[in-house]
Amino acid sequence: MRYSALLLTALVIFSCKEKTEKPLESVEDRAHAIHKKVITVDTHADFRVSNFTDSVNYSQRLNTQVDLPKMKEGGLDAVWFIVYTGQDSLTPKGYAAAKENAMAKFEAIHRLCEEFAPNDIELALTSDDVRSIAKKGKKVALIGVENAYPIGEDLSEFERYHAMGARYISLSHNGHSQFCDSNTGERDSVWLHNGLSELGRQAVEEMNRLGMMIDVSHPSKEAMKQMVALSKAPIIASHSSARALCDHSRNLDDEQLMLIKENGGVVQTVAFSSYLNTEKHEARAEYMKGVHQKIADSLGIDWFERWQYNDLSPEQQAAFRVNYPKVLKLARDRVKGKEDAPPAVGVTDLVDHIDYMVDLIGLEHVGISSDFDGGGGIEGWQDASETFNVTLELVKRGYTEHEIEMLWGGNLLRVLDEVQEVSRALQAKG
Repeated sequence: MRYSALLLTALVIFSCKEKTEKPLESVEDRAHAIHKKVITVDTHADFRVSNFTDSVNYSQRLNTQVDLPKMKEGGLDAVWFIVYTGQDSLTPKGYAAAKENAMAKFEAIHRLCEEFAPNDIELALTSDDVRSIAKKGKKVALIGVENAYPIGEDLSEFERYHAMGARYISLSHNGHSQFCDSNTGERDSVWLHNGLSELGRQAVEEMNRLGMMIDVSHPSKEAMKQMVALSKAPIIASHSSARALCDHSRNLDDEQLMLIKENGGVVQTVAFSSYLNTEKHEARAEYMKGVHQKIADSLGIDWFERWQYNDLSPEQQAAFRVNYPKVLKLARDRVKGKEDAPPAVGVTDLVDHIDYMVDLIGLEHVGISSDFDGGGGIEGWQDASETFNVTLELVKRGYTEHEIEMLWGGNLLRVLDEVQEVSRALQAKG
């Protein structure tokens, strides 16, 4: 009896030890393991040249949604930094000013990678570059161009942009460009080209020849359809979501999504609150207006909404860039747990759009983007430091490691490969 009791005790102790040493893996543990393993690629993040200087740059923790410390903290491996220029008049004077802005942004990205933080981040031009840079433990920078307006009417500028590292370009932004109509034409049904201009059609051919992805997130639906018909290579929507779930002109309807599937392209679901759930966004925004104002008053600063930015003086704009993220963070902290606060648009809403598009057009045509520092940011993914939360929600929804790898960049890099292969074939033909 004594030996039996001792044996039973030993078995219990051994069994408990085994359970202690090998606990069942939690969803969060599984998500962390996947997040660490896959290469996470965000296809759209804006920036300001003033944050790319020798004294102030992304090697430091700034009041921005993206910088190197936040990327490291959140496990965000690769970011497409955006050479963005707002729309202005279709005149030589307008083109010249826009060109100066675009060149300054190209140069800023190169300075970050080559002068300010070469040990931490490197510029990639191909999918192989992305993987090799990530393997070295560095963060990856890529360049996208939001609005071809600065190119003017000189198609040779596309080659210059390509040489400077641009690997995707949107032919318009908010407002019709010399290349194509913008989605903003839906407001008044006034169109400049009824899709693409003749210059825009030539631009599509030139981008195919050079191996640059065509971005259809901002152009009008008709322009997008014409681009798909003309392009010999897959296209992308660098930061758009599903219009069936949120009826905004920046999103893609089911017809457009099916065209991207047939074209072999990819839609990068965007973490932009009003593009994910307009009703929820507006209710929250209305509530937060009062909170923002109270916080601004307590700090003794002037408060402006983001949409007022372009109407501010240079001095007010400079103060806004410092104060805006500070007030937003304080406001989020203040309303946490408040039962009367309408729910914020969050990561679950983002993944709802991913789910919808995966079901409609297939997982291989869907990706992820933030639009950080350009209006993006949602509850749970407010900046690059919270990137893991997207992976966690994907794991909760049942996505596998391979599927998450595809969503987080695999699909986008596949399209980049195919676009560059088309370019090689076209150039070989002469």
